Amino acid sequence: MSLSTALSERVRAVLPTRAILATMGRSPRKDLLAGLTVAIVALPLALGFGISSGAGAEAGLATAVVAGALAAVFGGSNLQVSGPTGAMTVVLVPIVARYGTGGVLTVGLLAGVVLVLLALLRAGRWMAYVPVPVVEGFTVGIAGVIALQQVPGALGVAKPEGDNPVVVAARALRAFATAPHWASVGVALAVAAVMLVGVRLRPALPFSLIAVVAATVTAKLADLPVAAIGHLPTGLPAPSLGFLDLSAVPALLPSALAVAALAALESLMSATAADAMSVSERHDSDRELFGQGLANLAAPLFGGVAATGAIARTAVNVRSGAASRLAALVHAAVLAVIVFAAAPLVAGIPLAALAGVLIATAVRMVQVGSLRALARTGRGEAAVLVLTAAATLAFDLVTAVVIGMLLSGVLALAAVARAARVEQVPLHADLPPADHHEEEQALLAEHIVAYRIDGPLLFAAAHRFLLELTGSAEVRVAILRMSRVSAIDSSGATVLGDAIGELRRRGTLVLVSGVREEHHRPLDALGVLDRLRADGHVFATTPEAIAHARTHLYEGEAGADHGRAAAGTPADH
Repeated sequence: MSLSTALSERVRAVLPTRAILATMGRSPRKDLLAGLTVAIVALPLALGFGISSGAGAEAGLATAVVAGALAAVFGGSNLQVSGPTGAMTVVLVPIVARYGTGGVLTVGLLAGVVLVLLALLRAGRWMAYVPVPVVEGFTVGIAGVIALQQVPGALGVAKPEGDNPVVVAARALRAFATAPHWASVGVALAVAAVMLVGVRLRPALPFSLIAVVAATVTAKLADLPVAAIGHLPTGLPAPSLGFLDLSAVPALLPSALAVAALAALESLMSATAADAMSVSERHDSDRELFGQGLANLAAPLFGGVAATGAIARTAVNVRSGAASRLAALVHAAVLAVIVFAAAPLVAGIPLAALAGVLIATAVRMVQVGSLRALARTGRGEAAVLVLTAAATLAFDLVTAVVIGMLLSGVLALAAVARAARVEQVPLHADLPPADHHEEEQALLAEHIVAYRIDGPLLFAAAHRFLLELTGSAEVRVAILRMSRVSAIDSSGATVLGDAIGELRRRGTLVLVSGVREEHHRPLDALGVLDRLRADGHVFATTPEAIAHARTHLYEGEAGADHGRAAAGTPADH
């Protein structure tokens, strides 16, 4: 198969099929209602995340409209809603600060290319291997960063210089202390309180929009000294690549890879959550990456920032009765109407009100019940969660995920090491009933030891295995039963060879039985069994090894008797 043919097949595999698109007509009324509900929830979030990223409210709206529509059509989930998110905002803030708006648009475009390539390489399945404590710690850390990012807006002060959200929030507090803006604080706290209390009393109502509208009307009527969003363009700009500076691409590529990794992780997490909330829906990971890639390729052309699947909006979509991807399309269409027809109304929304929306959103991201459950599973899981969350606050999201993954890997290897064991087992279970003679059993029990090696023999368990195996009493024959070894790597194979060599140096006859076919490669590559195989000491089954050991012992006993007879010493019976 040629490269062009293979590429063509991969592209066809990630494009939506006619059957997928046909699902949009199965329950249009439900989808229209769900899409309208999601749009009402998404409007303040799109505005808030656009402003919070540093690209402006118009960038948040453009992202929600363009990326939301394309991801709905080409994505791999029928229920996913995409747009600007808090997690993505956390990554974009330092990019905007360092490279400006043009830089962040270029990063989104490059991230889109990376996501499309990941989809064509079928990388979607690998996202399932991110451990739950890393995801939870990541979410807690994002919530903390989002809340800290809103401190300047909630206090009514200009955003101080700096990349770290803790440092920026501290500087904002100092600026507020010198010139307090209590009206902004009151608006932000009131909006956050209405959202947090209202969702407990009447979860079906869009309290974010209700709170923002109330805050806008109050600020206007009372003439409160609070900053507003200000002028918004009516409509989306014409698509353009004017922002693209090819000379800056090498410097922006690391940021683009980080954005792509985050977009892939958050989108697939959100799609998985949508599957869990529905009865029969199951997303296609590679299609989802492809849809998010196209969304991120297109959004920057219209001034939008990088987008991803939005867990909160997806949950609202599912709970509102969405039946197909038509609901997410309706959500994007409603936001487009707002952009074209209601921009003057949106311009009057206080920035402090949007800060309150995002603070409440951050609070709701932290699921206390899930955190308690994870903490009860063990100290290791809790440590991964806490360290990932702390790294998110101290560094950045990608670094935090890497740290969490590394710690999870260490803990997993420690669990593997504990699972692998060497156990001395009796021989009678492997002998035919006719061979159960007392004299023979006594001879076997006195001189032969059988070791059953269970579990994975990897580098994490190898050293302990060597100590256990070579720490036994002196015996004439050692049978290593390997049929229950689940995996073996080069370290395990090397240690096995060392153990065999140590036993042979003691004068012990080493026999090996039950080596699995898939384990021959590492063992043969290092020559672990070459000497034993040449001597005929590698057997398919344990009874064969015992039979060989018995023959060896009898020959040894016969030779000893002959020697004693030649010396005039009676045999010892």
